[in-house]
Amino acid sequence: MDLMSGLPVLAQSLGADYYGVADLAPAGDFIRGQGGERIAGYPRAVVMGIVLLDTLVDLLPDREDPAAAILYRHHSYDVVNLALDQIGLQVANAIQRESYRALPVPASKRSSDETIAGVFSQKLAAHLAGLGWIGKSCLLITPDHGPRVRWIAVLTDAPLVPTGTPMESRCGECSACVDICPVHAFTGRTFREDEPREVRFDAALCDRYFRDMEKSGRPTVCGMCLYICPHGRRKAGQSHGGLSR
Repeated sequence: MDLMSGLPVLAQSLGADYYGVADLAPAGDFIRGQGGERIAGYPRAVVMGIVLLDTLVDLLPDREDPAAAILYRHHSYDVVNLALDQIGLQVANAIQRESYRALPVPASKRSSDETIAGVFSQKLAAHLAGLGWIGKSCLLITPDHGPRVRWIAVLTDAPLVPTGTPMESRCGECSACVDICPVHAFTGRTFREDEPREVRFDAALCDRYFRDMEKSGRPTVCGMCLYICPHGRRKAGQSHGGLSR
């Protein structure tokens, strides 16, 4: 397989709506600090995304209703993450068949309770691949669907050409995600590559909110920052025109 032309076709055939290739060198120190030398040893990442159904995201204001919460969490989280993991595995297998290394990163698995993060940031890969920018919610914001996308990355040493460069923030003065957060976990600070996540987002506060919901027997669903973003809401209901790169 010609990986440059074949991988996006494979990804789309498996259900991906977004595809990109990221040069990880500019974020090497950050990647090493989060995932260690094993993860930082890969120079590139293939990143793919699946767009969430607007009908499910638009249930989030009613998340206190167990039926609404179950519908959203099952389809927009459990099912989509499993689909992404399967896409990642098959893309990694395709790369390996061409005699290159490939390591699929789980779509949503925490590797550290201390840092409340996985071994690698899927959003970072999508940002470096030119698929969107990091918003004030610390979510990856795409021009077409805002943050209503979930991501998977495959780390690799295959000689793939990057598909883009990081987008500048288009959030402007908007603070909708900051204002709607039920525990005020966001500071409203615009993303900067040289600043730690903590200056923008209190992950521990967000995590405690979910734990408290679980302890009280309430549905463990929030996502209001994802729901409210105008970059997603203004495109809701419009069809997606093929694989985005």
